[in-house]
Amino acid sequence: MQLFKLRTRLSKFDDFVAFAREFKLSEHDLVITNEFLYEPFMKALDLPCHFIMQEKYGMGEPSDKMMNTILNEVKGIEYDRVIAVGGGTVIDISKLFVLKGMEDVTDAFERKIPVVKEKQLVILPTTCGTGSEVTNISIAEITSKHTKMGLADDAIVADDAVLVPELLRGLPFKFYACSSIDALVHAAESYVSPKSNPYTRLYCRAAIETILDVFKGIAKEGPDYRFKRLEDMLMASNYAGIAFGNTGVGAVHALSYPLGGNYHVPHGESNYQFFTEVFKLYNAKKPSGDIAGLNELLCVRLGINENPYPVLDELLGQLIPKNNLRTYGMMSEEIQGFTTNVLQTQQRLLANNYVPLTEDEIRDIYRILY
Repeated sequence: MQLFKLRTRLSKFDDFVAFAREFKLSEHDLVITNEFLYEPFMKALDLPCHFIMQEKYGMGEPSDKMMNTILNEVKGIEYDRVIAVGGGTVIDISKLFVLKGMEDVTDAFERKIPVVKEKQLVILPTTCGTGSEVTNISIAEITSKHTKMGLADDAIVADDAVLVPELLRGLPFKFYACSSIDALVHAAESYVSPKSNPYTRLYCRAAIETILDVFKGIAKEGPDYRFKRLEDMLMASNYAGIAFGNTGVGAVHALSYPLGGNYHVPHGESNYQFFTEVFKLYNAKKPSGDIAGLNELLCVRLGINENPYPVLDELLGQLIPKNNLRTYGMMSEEIQGFTTNVLQTQQRLLANNYVPLTEDEIRDIYRILY
C-alpha cells in the first residue's frame, strides 16, 4: 500500500525577481495571473512571456465558462510551460491548461476525454490556504449542475511549486483569514482520513501547530501580526497541501460545495461554515480513533484540557465571523436539495470521511447551520 508521494519540486525565493531569473522566464511561457499581482511584481521586469489576466474573464472562483473563455483566448499561442501566479482560482484554471487536446474543460471534469499532460506546470501561490500547488486536484463550478466538481489526476500535478512570501503581502485580511482557515481544514480532514498514516500526520501536525500559533498571535495583536509570519503561514498551507494531496479531504468540503456553487461563497469561507460541526459529529460517532489524536493536538495548542471545538470556534471567530447559511441566501426548502446533491455528486469526497455519514446526519448539519 502506497503511503506517501510528492511529485512536485519545491523551491523558495525571497522575491519574484529571483524566481524569474532562476526559472529563465521566456516567450515560451504562458503566465496566468491577476492585474493586481502583475503591476507590482512583474510589469517592471518586462518579461517576454504571454500574460493572461484572469479577472478579465470573470470574477470570483473558477467555473467551466471562465475556463473555456480563456481556453479560446490562448488558442494559437505557442507555449511549453504554464506559470500560475495567483490564488486558488488562477491555480485551478492553470492546471487544465497543461492538458492535451482540451476543447471544453467540462469534458475533463466529467472524465469524457483522456486526461493527458502535455506542458510543464509551475505554480506560485499568492494565498495561504489551498495548498493546490502540491495537489493533483482542480475544482470548478460546473454551471449546468449548480455545484462544484473536482478533477483529481496526477496529470495536473505541478512540476514545480515555488513559495515567494512577498506575494502574500497584498492579500486583504478577509481573504487571508478564509484561506488560512481552509488550510487548517485541509490538515484536520487529512489527519482523520482513512488514508492517513504516520507520514501524512507529520505534515498535518506541523500545519496545525503553525496555523493555530499565528491565529493566536492575530487574536492578541491584531490583523497586522500576519505580516510578521507570512513565510510561516505559506509553509503551513504547503504542509497541509502535501498531507491532503496524499489522503484527500472529506465531508467538510463535500457539504460546502453546494453552498459555494449556488451562492458563490468563496471556498475557504464556505468550508469554515461546516468545519467544526462536521468534526463534532465525527467525535460523537467515534471518539476513540484518529480524532482522539487530533483532539489532543488541538487541546495542547489551544491551552485547554478537553473538547477543543467550542474554543476553536471562538478563536476562528476572532478572525472572521461564522455566518448562518441563510446569510448567503440559502432557503430552508433547499436543505434536502443540498443533501441530495452531496450524496449524488460528492462521493469522491465522502469516501474519505473519518466515519460514514448518513443522509439524515448530513441533512441535520445543514439544519443546524441554517
